[in-house]
Amino acid sequence: MITITLMIGLIGMVLVLLAFLMNQTHVWKDTDLVYDFTNFLGGALLVWYASIIDSWPFMLLNGIWAVWSLRDIYLDIKKPKQKRKAHIGHKKK
Repeated sequence: MITITLMIGLIGMVLVLLAFLMNQTHVWKDTDLVYDFTNFLGGALLVWYASIIDSWPFMLLNGIWAVWSLRDIYLDIKKPKQKRKAHIGHKKK
């Protein structure tokens, strides 16, 4: 039986994985608002899930993930026409 708790975790996981796969296949760039928003929403749902299951390491990991994505959303909105620097480990094309 799928519980509400499990659904929160699954949706968060799917969103983070979706953002990752879309970036790896070059459909979304790491500077795209949709990429950052999907990562934020997925990370926030996983923080909620981690708090329900009382998993502090998972909550900390996804909390940092969500906050960093929120920072990128702010930068996307603040400077939409300027290109941001690529994230560490990503090559700019």
